[in-house]
Amino acid sequence: MDLQKPEKASIGRFGRERNRVKNIPLVRRPPYKNALSLAAGGKYASANYPSTAGCGQTVINVAKSHNTANIAQFEAKGSDEQIDLVIVHVSNREVEELLGKLQDLPELKITLLPTGVIALQPPANEAPQQVTNVEERSPIEIFLSGLQSVGSWRGFLGYAAMAGFVVWIGLYTNTSYLLVAAMLIAPFAGPAMNTAIATARGDRILLGRSLLRYFAALGVTIITTFLLSLILQQEIPTSLMLDSSQVSAVAVLIPLTAGAAGALNLVQSERSSLVSGAAAGMLVAASLAPPAGIVGMAAALGRWDLVANGLFLLLLQLGGINLSAALLFRIYGLSTKGTRYQRGQKWVTRSALGITILALISLLTWQFSNSPNLERSSRAQQANAEVQKAIEQVGLAELVESNVRFTRPNIPGQNTLLSLVYVQRKPGVMQSDAEISNQIKSAVQKRLQEQGFNATHLIDVTVLEPAS
Repeated sequence: MDLQKPEKASIGRFGRERNRVKNIPLVRRPPYKNALSLAAGGKYASANYPSTAGCGQTVINVAKSHNTANIAQFEAKGSDEQIDLVIVHVSNREVEELLGKLQDLPELKITLLPTGVIALQPPANEAPQQVTNVEERSPIEIFLSGLQSVGSWRGFLGYAAMAGFVVWIGLYTNTSYLLVAAMLIAPFAGPAMNTAIATARGDRILLGRSLLRYFAALGVTIITTFLLSLILQQEIPTSLMLDSSQVSAVAVLIPLTAGAAGALNLVQSERSSLVSGAAAGMLVAASLAPPAGIVGMAAALGRWDLVANGLFLLLLQLGGINLSAALLFRIYGLSTKGTRYQRGQKWVTRSALGITILALISLLTWQFSNSPNLERSSRAQQANAEVQKAIEQVGLAELVESNVRFTRPNIPGQNTLLSLVYVQRKPGVMQSDAEISNQIKSAVQKRLQEQGFNATHLIDVTVLEPAS
């Protein structure tokens, strides 16, 4: 927490003592507790307490060694006893260390309020310097905020089902902006980030729960789209389904970027980030919602090639998001042991990262050894470049437009690469349209064979003439 991002906490302990005074019977003095809060503006408070008082002064002495600001202490009435209430404003990065030094106080009670305030101190002309020192969140706050993002199962699965409805409508009607709406609704970002936090912390329990929620949400979305396709008797895949199922050679960069963006959003303090949590969550969901919808719809149609592509993308997203986010969390201080967190285990972190890396290597090996099935998008782009080079090599016509793409006809064992090419005869060229077309076709076929394209290339070359 920076000076403008305080954490509030309440610290309390019972301090009972029996005292005997001459000719006075045994008296029990009221117990005291202590409370800590991390925040702005005013003077440091100090007081002398009798031996029966709480540890408010101890809290203040410890807090002063952590660059705190605007400390206040006062006696207050708790639920059934007197307490020492201490309010402290402290920098983000000092929160966990401060709590670690205070946690041995008896009956310690802390209320952490990770909301942004601006702590100002005299002299007044130094206010700009006091509010510009913005720091990242403490590891304990990152961890606890991740746990707080876990909502109820009913609402969580409800959002997953609604995302399935929206993504199905978008894919079925070829409406791309509905895919964006589905990304906003889909609740995939929370489990994905909690999986990364559990990996960084080495928390086996949180890791298991996060993976369960992750696959439960995906399962609900897939089942929803599957049932909608069956009920409404969809018979063929739509063009948006085919386009969205295309996998490129650089597909792994999307989840790596999404994981890093989600982790940075959780690490940055509220006022130091211009990117909202919804935007980062949408980036995570963007890599998950459309593939989940495609898996369900393609399964209903019996298009197992599309199902395989969708499952490949989902597993790739999970691995990439977890790897980049977990590494970033480790860089920012999340470790297996910390203040008020002792159940982390190093072997869980190492095992989770090892399995993630091994899974990514296996998926990438599968992708590049099965060309062009899992890299159709990038291979089609490369083929389009080769078509243009072939036309320049022939030298009989100028390229007007070329459209190269992989189609998905029901031809077993065949990868069809369709090229629709439009050219214009160069001035002074006397060959017929058929001769120009045949030479371009031959040149294109030769270049694609030399580049090792494992596909059946179907090409149509149209020679256009300008209007006279």
